[in-house]
Amino acid sequence: MRLHLSFQPPLRALALSFLLASVLLPFTQAQQAPQKPSEKPSAKPSPPPEKSENPAQIELLETHYRFEANSDSRKEVHTRVHINNELGVQQFARLNFDYDRSFESIEIPLVHITHPSGGTADILPSAITDNPNPAVVKAPAYQDVRVKSVRILGLEPGDNLEYRVISTTTHHPLAPDFWLDHSFDRSGIVSHEIFELDLPADHVQPRINLATPATAIDRSDAARTIYRWERNSPHSPKESPSFGKESAESEPDIVLSTTQWEVLSIRLDERLTFAANPLDRIGSYEEPDRLQATRVTSQTTEKALELTKGLHTSKEKLEAIYDFVSQKIATVDLPLGATAFISRSPDEIMASGYATSEDKFVLFSALGASVKLGGTAALTGYCDSKGKARPSVFKRLLISTSDGRTNFWLDPAMEVAPFGVIPASSGPCAFILNRMFFVMNSTGHEWQKLRANPPFPSTQRVLIDATLGSDGTLKAKVHYSMRGQNELVLRLAFHQTPKDKWKELAQLLSISDGFRGQVINVTASDPYATKEPFTVDYEITQPKFVDWSKKPVRIPALLPQLGLPDPPAKPVAGAAASPIELGTPLEVETHMTLHVPPGTTSTSPTGTSVQRDYATFASKYSAKGLTVTASRHINFLLRQVLAERAADYNAFLHAVQSDEAQLFTLDRELPATPDSKPACSPATPPPTSKP
Repeated sequence: MRLHLSFQPPLRALALSFLLASVLLPFTQAQQAPQKPSEKPSAKPSPPPEKSENPAQIELLETHYRFEANSDSRKEVHTRVHINNELGVQQFARLNFDYDRSFESIEIPLVHITHPSGGTADILPSAITDNPNPAVVKAPAYQDVRVKSVRILGLEPGDNLEYRVISTTTHHPLAPDFWLDHSFDRSGIVSHEIFELDLPADHVQPRINLATPATAIDRSDAARTIYRWERNSPHSPKESPSFGKESAESEPDIVLSTTQWEVLSIRLDERLTFAANPLDRIGSYEEPDRLQATRVTSQTTEKALELTKGLHTSKEKLEAIYDFVSQKIATVDLPLGATAFISRSPDEIMASGYATSEDKFVLFSALGASVKLGGTAALTGYCDSKGKARPSVFKRLLISTSDGRTNFWLDPAMEVAPFGVIPASSGPCAFILNRMFFVMNSTGHEWQKLRANPPFPSTQRVLIDATLGSDGTLKAKVHYSMRGQNELVLRLAFHQTPKDKWKELAQLLSISDGFRGQVINVTASDPYATKEPFTVDYEITQPKFVDWSKKPVRIPALLPQLGLPDPPAKPVAGAAASPIELGTPLEVETHMTLHVPPGTTSTSPTGTSVQRDYATFASKYSAKGLTVTASRHINFLLRQVLAERAADYNAFLHAVQSDEAQLFTLDRELPATPDSKPACSPATPPPTSKP
């Protein structure tokens, strides 16, 4: 699965951050001490660093877009690239172009190489391949989603590569609406960029970044308007898009759309749920139930009854249907909208055993309707209701459903997400797809706040049982038990990683928690066992953890650092201060037992207790005999702290961080060696200090 998850602040939990399989999975931001610069003055000032060379420099990027009133379009891209080094050769050794052949086509009329010596080479048509997208190789129903590739043989540093690509769209499933996003390069990789947009006059007006106005606008043809931009590589700091105060989010430099959010909501729901019933054939509140029944067949009804047999509550039935759609129907990991929201029938989906996120919603909706339960599709990843309406801004599809008392948010495409748990990266809002908006008299219903509390308490527990040897080696057994959104992070990581790679995954996990030893014997619970907490166990060995020759030895509690969000920066003059986001209520417990070698005396720090209405923290430390213990418990009770209480939160944060900085003191008498001498002669008493 290709999942791009970026869990943004509030970053609360254990310090477990690691990068794996293109999935960014930070639990917290591990705080690291800044490196100190060398204090030794240099004899001569260092020369300024030379500007690093790009692996390849795009000397020309020329794009021409033409839209027709019926949404048909033609896009032609002409590119000239200078290859600077071997990395640039690797980057341009193969050109890939994604498209859907059911309504798009790709032509590559030119691929030409010019060598520094003056020799030239043209890439032959045999070097061009057209294959299904790798995600759909085993999913024939989606093999219209394809990749056209050009293999560039013989490319070397110093070469110039030139190519043209023409993309044509006809009879788009969402016609006559069309949309476009474009941002100009600000990295310096593109030396000269030309962008031309040819539109039907008075049909649509693009929204243009004030910082990048069109170089020219041609209205000589009364039927069309042509906008043209021509830009050279900027050498100033990266520009920030500016759309004025009315925009809640930064958008591309050029945005156009022929539709509105409410209409888009209706049309996308129409594609998924009422594909055979166009917009102009529904006019009452009663119609949707009747039309949706066209997707409920004898097969879906039979399957729904089988799944819910013996279950009594609506929540139990929803969970059973969700588990089937989530785990028994394999996810085809295409980007949202890759099939233009063209859906298959529930019967086809069940027969094939696989589905995109859109089709998983179709199946869930049909099975739910078979037992008088509903589900609504929602898109996430974008929250600016004042921006131009277009489906391309959304990243994931969620399902909103209810048992009559509680609303649940679901993401069956993740396969291992517990019922009611969605990624923290889903954002603060959801764009609801609902055909019912057609018969409502007001707008704005399509945007809703997204606050997805799991249907069970969110908890994180870590137990560490460690032994410190007489040679300074640390050996520890570590046990994690997770419930909630961070549980989903670990489930995904272990679900996506082959078992023979779990050791590497646990090694990253241990490093992020501050352990620098070698991980062995990794086990994890079944990622599909979503009704129980997800657990991970591993053993770790770290030689020379302490040096007993140093007197005394001081060590921290062997516990992962707790992650608390930093208070917001001071707002600019005139702006309102932001609240401190704590996120979903969460209870975190960590406990360590450390066994020290004979002859060791230990001193423990003092525990801390801090109580607030938004969070509580308590720690306990002890050193009895040869056993040292430490525990920390933090419970986040509210989702946020009001901005006016920032000083109070700072005090709470400081108390927690000060506690985590405390150290245990270990003192151990080393055995005498034949060559060792006593510190003082027996005949000479040690000196005494004066009062």
